[in-house]
Amino acid sequence: MKILQVVKTSDGAFWAVRQVAELIKQGVVVHVVLPRSSGGAISAWQQTGAQLHFLDCSLPVRAPWKMLGKAKKIRELVEQISPDLIHSHSVTTTIMLRLALGNRFNIPRLFQVPGPLHLEQKYTRLFEILTAGKLDYWIASSRYTYNLYLDAGIPSKKLFLSYYSTELSHFKHQRTGYLRKKLNIPVHAFVVGNINLIYPPKKLLGHRVGLKCHEDVIEAISIAQRQNDNIWGVMVGGTFSGSPLYEKKLQELAEKKGKGKILMPGKLTAEEVGLCWPDFDCAVHVPLSENCGGVVEPLLCGIPTIAGQVGGLPEVVQHDRTGINVPIRRPDLLAEAILEVANNQQKYHVMAERGRHLASKMFDPVRCTKEILAIYHHFLDAGPRPEELWKSMGVGKQPEVL
Repeated sequence: MKILQVVKTSDGAFWAVRQVAELIKQGVVVHVVLPRSSGGAISAWQQTGAQLHFLDCSLPVRAPWKMLGKAKKIRELVEQISPDLIHSHSVTTTIMLRLALGNRFNIPRLFQVPGPLHLEQKYTRLFEILTAGKLDYWIASSRYTYNLYLDAGIPSKKLFLSYYSTELSHFKHQRTGYLRKKLNIPVHAFVVGNINLIYPPKKLLGHRVGLKCHEDVIEAISIAQRQNDNIWGVMVGGTFSGSPLYEKKLQELAEKKGKGKILMPGKLTAEEVGLCWPDFDCAVHVPLSENCGGVVEPLLCGIPTIAGQVGGLPEVVQHDRTGINVPIRRPDLLAEAILEVANNQQKYHVMAERGRHLASKMFDPVRCTKEILAIYHHFLDAGPRPEELWKSMGVGKQPEVL
């Protein structure tokens, strides 16, 4: 079995790296196309053992005159590799592949959808779906995304569900003290916040705040601090798309609202992130749009978690079972939830432990790889769909709904 995976970035998408590494362990031959031979994820890609190729396969939205030349290079690469199946991980690469290949190659094309943002906008949703042909299929990485495609008229036989995995071993639930020592936070302080990349507002979509709503988190923490001066806020992460001015603006807002007790230390290494999460007493994630990201890591560390009622987040942070759900763009309600956790820590640690168990099942790399392999075999060997695979194993349902 020879698979061609197409990724839009050489700097991130470590969920795709993990998937490929596990597939190769299962004996699958994987070729990966990346836009550049340099970047923050290249070393990790090299360690997977995949055969790497370098070609930017993203749709050239700002330079449409490059489309024909890029389409020719894509066809040449596919012809050279001659894969049994093509698996893409982003909207822009998926659409470009569809336009470049059409029906010239009788190769199934899978789009594993990393997030629902383009489906939540009418015109981008229509554009993506209308470019699909008879060879195109979708793997939703949350039940929310799966249902959006069903609602858009995509037949269920063209749809699959598989969550992107997380490296479970990176996250421990024993407190390290690393974050508090690094930021000079008192040992007995109640630390609330998150670890997220910073995305500037998408003004073309009418957004007035960043995608991860850092502004609302800052406001909510400042409200909670007025009632409990033992609360400290921490938001770790740097700007993703090269907007230092926006990051600086957030830092100034945090300083003003928190009076030195809402900290934004910037981007940390992956190793530091693993050390920092156990030092939080409460994680909050209330983005404008999301798949399941931002809540898995704190739950794996047994941290009480508050999540927005958006996207796939309620599939992981299930209200009053594994955490708290709140409406997004309501910092007042988020502040109430923070105070609720601060005042009832034992209760929410019990929920977080349930969340840790759930997340370790849902996002286990071995389990997720079995689903992807089942999807591949469904196309190439007429094998069962993943849901039929779980039934044959005596499970009956995927872990997120057990």
